[in-house]
Amino acid sequence: MVKLFAMSVLYKGPNDSTLLKSAFELQSFGYFQRKSVQEFMGFVTKTIVERTATAARQSVKEKEYMCHVYVRADNLAGVLISDDEYPHRVAHTLLTKALDEFSVKVPSHSWPKLNETQVTFNELNAMLAKYQNPKEADAMTKIQQDLDDTKIILHNTIEAVLERGEKLDDLVAKSEGLSMQSKAFYKTAKKTNACCRM
Repeated sequence: MVKLFAMSVLYKGPNDSTLLKSAFELQSFGYFQRKSVQEFMGFVTKTIVERTATAARQSVKEKEYMCHVYVRADNLAGVLISDDEYPHRVAHTLLTKALDEFSVKVPSHSWPKLNETQVTFNELNAMLAKYQNPKEADAMTKIQQDLDDTKIILHNTIEAVLERGEKLDDLVAKSEGLSMQSKAFYKTAKKTNACCRM
């Protein structure tokens, strides 16, 4: 199960951190548990930002959950809570994107004075929804998935040919597209590989 549960933007002050905006996706928790889960995630979010150095990133595992943190040099911080299967690279890409967009929309001189009720940044909810599937949200992951699918299709095609009673040896022997040297190389390689199998 690949899942994002929460994403938050904070300002890291000299002694503590201030929550500027949060988004949650807690449908996988029981209805009566959600408020407590949200409060605990808020507590963990503030605590981990306060204990992360400025201009640093880290990912912290707790049981089946991961807490990804990025504190920028300007003390704007982002936290993403996911399950432990969510790709770390995608999580940190999302944090960078969220903080960049936040800093464009909300002026930096106001960060130390703001709290969550004063900030309008609905993009956080949209990002949390979009990035639930890391393959769709991240181009590199999607390309890798497409390549993996292609490998599986090619592998299945070769197996399908062999299932019809044709043997690769017969196909090589009958092939007019292979030179005698290539056919000899195939036979030698097959013999060499056959002696090494366990």
